Amino acid sequence: MQEALAKNDTQTQIATQPAINFNGGGHVNHTLFWENLAPKSQGGGEPPSGPLAKSIDAHFGSLDAMKEKFNAALAGIQGSGWAWLVQDNHTGALQIRTYANQDPVVGQFHPILGIDAWEHAYYLQYENRKAEYFKAIWDVINWKAADKRFK
Repeated sequence: MQEALAKNDTQTQIATQPAINFNGGGHVNHTLFWENLAPKSQGGGEPPSGPLAKSIDAHFGSLDAMKEKFNAALAGIQGSGWAWLVQDNHTGALQIRTYANQDPVVGQFHPILGIDAWEHAYYLQYENRKAEYFKAIWDVINWKAADKRFK
């Protein structure tokens, strides 16, 4: 890409964008995902607190209602992708959004919490029982990391 930029080679720049989005997005998504997880002995599964907890209650009614909506979004992903709890940079509102493949959260949204719906995230333990993975992952969510990302 650097060479294409230096040569003002627009065609090569355009041709490499999908690979950069996929691989770069995968790196960013997984980096945030690993920060989102913690064993129970280190606080995994403990509910959020402070401003994030209040915002979840305000936008979804309760943490349990948000989890249900989040799990429904995860279940609706066809093939591989991610579900994210995001904050709208313009309004501050929380939303649940899904992204295909490795597409990262960009633009007007700020990632708070992401869950990987790719087969590699669950298959060894849950095989084809994705719904069980979606339910169980909340037991190891590190809400402290999500709290830090919330503005």
